[in-house]
Amino acid sequence: MSVARGDVVLVTFPQAPGQRPKRRPAVVVQSDHNNSRLTSSIFAMVTSNTKLASKEVTQVLIDVGTTDGKQSGLQNTSAVKCENLYTLPIGSARKIGSLSSTLMQRMDDALKASLDIH
Repeated sequence: MSVARGDVVLVTFPQAPGQRPKRRPAVVVQSDHNNSRLTSSIFAMVTSNTKLASKEVTQVLIDVGTTDGKQSGLQNTSAVKCENLYTLPIGSARKIGSLSSTLMQRMDDALKASLDIH
């Protein structure tokens, strides 16, 4: 499977020792150039716990009640945790939606804040 920057996918995230890996949503944040030439991509974890999304500049709220949110393919209003990035194999990703350009601009801002890029 190929992925593109801004795709919302299901991937298996590693867990703490002794726990089973968990399949959950994530957003592809790696460039399309690298997605086309590498077997792994960089993903930002998505959580249904949204209580910090309005307080943390490193998180992006995706409200599934909006047009942009519906396009994501998520079932519940969620937060993208740009402070929680993982490199994982692309082959295990299953696309469920994509982020709008508006949400991707918020993602870019959150990623810059998370990585302290000015």
